[in-house]
Amino acid sequence: MSEEEFSENISEKLESIKRLTRDLVDAAAILSPHEARYLVDTYYQLQDYRKAAGNQTRALNAAGEPIALISWLWDQMEMLEKQIARPLDRWSGSQPLGQWARSVHGIGPVIGAGLLAHIDMAKAATAGCIWRFAGLDPTCKWNRKEKRPWNAKLKVLQWKIGESFVKVAGKPGDFYGHFYLQRKELEAGKNERGEFAPQAAAELAAKSYKKDTIAYQHYTEGRLPPGHLHARAKRYAVKLFLAHYHEVGYWLHHETLPPKPYVIGVMGHSDYVEPPNLGVVPGLETARREFAAKALSPESTE
Repeated sequence: MSEEEFSENISEKLESIKRLTRDLVDAAAILSPHEARYLVDTYYQLQDYRKAAGNQTRALNAAGEPIALISWLWDQMEMLEKQIARPLDRWSGSQPLGQWARSVHGIGPVIGAGLLAHIDMAKAATAGCIWRFAGLDPTCKWNRKEKRPWNAKLKVLQWKIGESFVKVAGKPGDFYGHFYLQRKELEAGKNERGEFAPQAAAELAAKSYKKDTIAYQHYTEGRLPPGHLHARAKRYAVKLFLAHYHEVGYWLHHETLPPKPYVIGVMGHSDYVEPPNLGVVPGLETARREFAAKALSPESTE
């Protein structure tokens, strides 16, 4: 097949995909979670391919090599990315929980759709259930020949959420990025005081690091390297967001407030943070005010 025939063949297939995408946009409000998961996965796969094609295009262009076909392929994948995002935008924007998630600075239509597609609120009794399912429970270990104790695609999604919060940190309208910066500063102080020496020793014992790396230097000094602190602070912000996602989703699914988080209800921690943008969720802001008023009334202390 010649290059011209190949291009015509691909163009015909892309046109049929565009028609299918338009149909999906029209029917997006009734997508099943399985269909949404497939579209989200496809979107991110195409995004990775597009980035790779873009890198290849730039490398070939710098070397003076022909780039017409690769550049054309890059354009088509970018177009498909945008087409797939359309039904995901419609689907996530048609559901109250998706509307709340998208009201958060840094959460867009595709991430919102991914959360809705992967998290079943009927099965998420607590925020901890979502943390474990997303691979954010440090007590969960994956040993050889055992079933993975978390959802791999949701784990990737929570990593993308964390990176998104880092990008918007400090910008107008940001909420969770602020907690990332706050936590990173707190962790850096603890690190300098040597409070993470046990974790540093455990890292050295569990993994093999080259002696000329920054990580090895920090771990041997009883401190965590910058990348490790970044990951810890990012994880904190994501877990806070997912706890809020659970609270909003629990209210929408059960029409009642969820049980207090374990660290507050059982361990007595008092640093509860209320979810942002409660006005987006019908009835939740009123329910929270009534709950707080009842907790502070004299009758509640008798």
